[in-house]
Amino acid sequence: MKNAFLHGDLEEEIYMDVPPGYTNHEPRPKVCKLKKALYGLKQSRRAWFGRFCMAMKSYGYQQGDSDHTMFFKKREVKLQFANLC
Repeated sequence: MKNAFLHGDLEEEIYMDVPPGYTNHEPRPKVCKLKKALYGLKQSRRAWFGRFCMAMKSYGYQQGDSDHTMFFKKREVKLQFANLC
């Protein structure tokens, strides 16, 4: 699961230095504006969990009150009895 945090959407603007190995031929230094969370970014866990939470709720799961990382889904179970005699 090394790339699990790469799919979180960022809610704030975050900029980073240009990665090593990138050659910049302009006199002013450049920065990169992130569109998605990167592994190791402080906000990446929160961004990933926000997206995960929305997906779970779209499948009908509810978030636990005492533990917000727990999801559950209630469903009605109908018992059917077979007459084996």
